[in-house]
Amino acid sequence: MSHTMSVFALTVALFLGMLLFLEIGRRAGIRRLQDDATVPEGIGAVDGAVFAVLGLLIAFTFSGAATRFDSRRQLIVEETNDIGTAYLRLDLLPADARPALRESFRSYLDARIETYRKLPDIAAARESLAKSNELQRQIWRQAVDAIQPDGAPAAPMLLLPALNAMIDITTTRTMATQLHPPRIVFVMLFAMALAASLMAGYGMTGSALRSRLHMLGFALVMAVAVFVILDIEYPRLGLVRVDAFDQALADLRESMNRDVR
Repeated sequence: MSHTMSVFALTVALFLGMLLFLEIGRRAGIRRLQDDATVPEGIGAVDGAVFAVLGLLIAFTFSGAATRFDSRRQLIVEETNDIGTAYLRLDLLPADARPALRESFRSYLDARIETYRKLPDIAAARESLAKSNELQRQIWRQAVDAIQPDGAPAAPMLLLPALNAMIDITTTRTMATQLHPPRIVFVMLFAMALAASLMAGYGMTGSALRSRLHMLGFALVMAVAVFVILDIEYPRLGLVRVDAFDQALADLRESMNRDVR
């Protein structure tokens, strides 16, 4: 099952669960009014606390997901800049060493682009990641071998740090794809949504008739909010994606092709 379908199934389950708990709460409230017409004191404070915690959870998870989404887009730009800088600094090497290194760079960038294009196929993405890691080691060895002791002193001082930054950003991006809140946070979000539905249903006992519009609206708004949070949290798997920023890497690859012509 795809990520989008899994998230959709979870949000539909939440929507139906919230409707169920709204109805359970409403019936419990009606039953209490039939047994005792007085309204318990302090119930408003309890309702307010539950809805406050739910609001904080939604704000926390949405803000965190949006921040991580922006950070992942920024990392794509940083990797593009790091690869582009290292590629340009190959001009500091002897002329006979540049063609092989430039070809390795093209293969490396192809592997980096494919790593993320193959998602959500995790196995294929890991295979491309392993290939790019091997090409990193190859590029480093080629660059070190090409630096001549009696050559330009700027070559080791400028090229090697640029290669190091290019290598380091791959680890940063890989870890960023695995950076998510603990699952208990999402479990608590679902639990608080159901608890709030129960409280809301209990409070909707002023009339014998159901307010279907309010019940459906409350459950739908909450379900949509949770769907958006989960979708943003996994921007390579759902509807909200960072793929458009991969164009920066594709444009860099095209500029490398022009060097061959």
